[in-house]
Amino acid sequence: MVRKPADRERSRKPNMREAILFAAEELFSTKGFSAVTVRDIAQAAGANPGSVTYHFKTKDELLLEIYRRHCKPMNLRRAELLAAAKRVRDLQDRLEAIVRAYVLPAFSSGSDLAGGGARFTRLRAIMSAEGNEVTRLIIAQTFDDTSHAFIDAVHDSLPHIPRAEIVWRSHFLLGALYYTLVTPERVSRLSRGDSDGADAGDAIEQLVKATVASLQAPALDRVAPAQRRSAPPAKSLAGDGHAPK
Repeated sequence: MVRKPADRERSRKPNMREAILFAAEELFSTKGFSAVTVRDIAQAAGANPGSVTYHFKTKDELLLEIYRRHCKPMNLRRAELLAAAKRVRDLQDRLEAIVRAYVLPAFSSGSDLAGGGARFTRLRAIMSAEGNEVTRLIIAQTFDDTSHAFIDAVHDSLPHIPRAEIVWRSHFLLGALYYTLVTPERVSRLSRGDSDGADAGDAIEQLVKATVASLQAPALDRVAPAQRRSAPPAKSLAGDGHAPK
């Protein structure tokens, strides 16, 4: 049976859509978002620019779809693990479980789907550093809900630490997570072979232990804003009649 052109086009579209997604992810993860054009993506995918806009309309929607396909399973897994962690009675064990609930799904797959993969992690790091307004909105839309849930769970376990400080410490965790996934060879090199940076199990435990320790560190001794405003300016040596020596 001879297939009609429309039938051939329908059967081709899913494969072309995947090729476009793959090409865009590879380009975004190496060149950033702003430097890559629709034409670049089409050329890398073996398509024409019209195919890119047919499937995704805009470059913004293409990036959003890349985030959705990777992060939806990651966020669902984080939510499941976090719900279980919050039921742990011992406070120390609970805090470790909460941190593990955040870290583990990023390592859950060695593929470039379902949360894992160095390429998507590299893309996330580049998008975060690029500071493009589109990428900022996509990152916020994708991760803010799960990030708030994680921060709130930590704060419930450490109520004596101001939530703003927990935000800072979770921010440092994210940077460590990016770097651990993207450059595992650095650990192998600097440990002179005593550690294997590509050992996901070891990386997870090291991240969990280090993060728990940082979360439990004493809160910063802050001066209240009113005190800062009322504090007299320090006198300089030159200002009180003594020449500097």
